[in-house]
Amino acid sequence: MDIKAAAEALGALAQETRLTVFRLLVEAGPEGLPAGDIAKQLRTPHNTMSTHLAILLRAGLVTSRREGRQVIYAGDFAGVRQLIAFLLQDCCKGRPEICAPLLDAALTRAACCPSAAAPDA
Repeated sequence: MDIKAAAEALGALAQETRLTVFRLLVEAGPEGLPAGDIAKQLRTPHNTMSTHLAILLRAGLVTSRREGRQVIYAGDFAGVRQLIAFLLQDCCKGRPEICAPLLDAALTRAACCPSAAAPDA
């Protein structure tokens, strides 16, 4: 990933609705969600949601696929990995152990599934 692509991805996430959509799609996992369902859940007009989804798609943060008449969107986890790798490239001048806590927080099951980390009742 180059600096232009990283700036586009970060810019796409620097808007409240798009950040909410992105988080919703990450939560949905690889199965994704139909565009209409996303718009309905976020109470956003379909044409406005289409614009937001197109921006996230161009930024490499989501994917889309057609299933019949529906367009299904999902988080592009490879694109997100590339963005994170770009942000942490050359971390701390060759001392990656300094970034280890950040990576641990991003990659733990607790970060991915907070309810799974809760103690059993």
